[in-house]
Amino acid sequence: MLLPRAGRAAGRASPPLAALAQVLRLERSRRTGIVFPLQKLERYLAPGTDTARFRLFQPGLAALQRAEALFRSDRGHPIDYVSSAVRMDHAPPPALPEVCFIGRSNVGKSSLIRALFSLAPEVEVRVSKTPGHTKKMNFFKVGKYFTLVDMPGYGYRAPQDFVEMVEAYLQERRNLKRTFLLVDGVVGLQKTDNIAVEMLEEFGIPYVMVLTKIDRASRGVLLKNVLEIHEFVKENTQGCFPQLFLVSSVEFSGVHLLRCFVAHVTGNLPTVEAS
Repeated sequence: MLLPRAGRAAGRASPPLAALAQVLRLERSRRTGIVFPLQKLERYLAPGTDTARFRLFQPGLAALQRAEALFRSDRGHPIDYVSSAVRMDHAPPPALPEVCFIGRSNVGKSSLIRALFSLAPEVEVRVSKTPGHTKKMNFFKVGKYFTLVDMPGYGYRAPQDFVEMVEAYLQERRNLKRTFLLVDGVVGLQKTDNIAVEMLEEFGIPYVMVLTKIDRASRGVLLKNVLEIHEFVKENTQGCFPQLFLVSSVEFSGVHLLRCFVAHVTGNLPTVEAS
């Protein structure tokens, strides 16, 4: 088990299941559901369904622990909000590998980023009940390893200059390693999501889809959306990672796996052993 480092900064307490050590105390079935929620759905699929894309990224415990250490702050490894920007000339220098999170307004983007940073309680990620709360690009620096960017939401109440802001970022940010496109797990892919996919494909940006709010979706709805998105990715995309990631910011399902994938694509986890 990975133990907390000494010298952890004071702040709000970490939620239950935010740390792997807590998850490992659960019985096996629930533990698998928290770490690998996509695999939990496999038993409900029709016989003969191709599930190869469910297991493309399946790290072992050691890799999950190393990734968690990157998201756990201490005096020698600060995790900080850096700055916000509405134009690229206001963005911090592209000194580190970078990932960005983008999605429709009210898709749960800021809640997911808060969950990812839950082991760094001094980091404040503002979460609002009002859709479209994020109006700027917000940059968070994870020690000397990578930067994570919370992008404004598109669709309802999106900033007027959203397209110009996001297009400029995607085209000019040379240190961008992966874009995480968030899709609501209750409603599935929407027309506005397709527009985002088209933009990422046009610019040749490598990206991955993340299905959020899976705790709010019934099993039937979740299975339907997972299979539809997998088929959409297979038939309509070139730059999208074939595996879909499922997350719940409330139950922490999939959060540990997503931390590991972020660490991997930013070059901080070059080898990932299978579980």
